[in-house]
Amino acid sequence: MNIRPVPFDHPDAVKLNDEVQAEYHVRYGDGGDATVLAPSDFQPPRGVYLIAYDELDRPVATGGWRSQDRNDEGNEDGDAELKRMYVVPEMRGLGLARRMLAALEEDARAAGRVRMVLETGTQQPEAVALYTSSGYEPCAKFGYYRHHEASLCYAKPLRESR
Repeated sequence: MNIRPVPFDHPDAVKLNDEVQAEYHVRYGDGGDATVLAPSDFQPPRGVYLIAYDELDRPVATGGWRSQDRNDEGNEDGDAELKRMYVVPEMRGLGLARRMLAALEEDARAAGRVRMVLETGTQQPEAVALYTSSGYEPCAKFGYYRHHEASLCYAKPLRESR
């Protein structure tokens, strides 16, 4: 498995983003995630977008983080917001999501971010299991879906508390 950074508007990123949006539609019955994202959100050092490629160089998993600081959507200074974590169905159960999550956390930590935050939903039990088993704990709701009942928000410190 080869995990490498790509622009958010790279053709492989667009392909996987379309797939995750289709999955959100199936799980939630709406048009997908309406959170506004821009390619510039994922430009280092204020973010990164990663794709995992298999041995045939096919894109099989994705995820990114973008910097967030205190704002009216509930973010705090130093937050790194996890976005678009996804593994293609035929590659699930192989630990790719956990590897992607670890790579994103390490990148955000190296960029000076102090907390990784994420929003998922009640119809994504696999995601909730991944995040809680990786040390994420429920936090105050933030972001576009903070007022939606199905929204679940989690956070994990990226630095040791002193």
